[in-house]
Amino acid sequence: MTNQTPEVDVDQLAAALDSGAALVDVRERGEYAQVHVPGAVLIPMGHLTARMTELDKTAPVYVICASGNRSSAMTDLLRANGLDAYSVTGGTQAWVASGRAVGVGL
Repeated sequence: MTNQTPEVDVDQLAAALDSGAALVDVRERGEYAQVHVPGAVLIPMGHLTARMTELDKTAPVYVICASGNRSSAMTDLLRANGLDAYSVTGGTQAWVASGRAVGVGL
């Protein structure tokens, strides 16, 4: 049996964010500063294990990176630790391509 990472697209993410969902950006600081989804909390991939306790285990958490590869791996890590996590398909690139608002800087 294959264990598939749960994913959402940017439309589903936008709806979740409108409802107050948490979004974790697992890219590096410089990538985040260039462009990010407004409201995303920066927790670089290498720091996620140490900072996992900052996340609410009672609510879904959405994970984003540049294209979806790092977020998929980090979603699996969060799910293995009891969080209801979802990877954003296409990542920040898909968000930008959708024409939605973006944040810049730290």
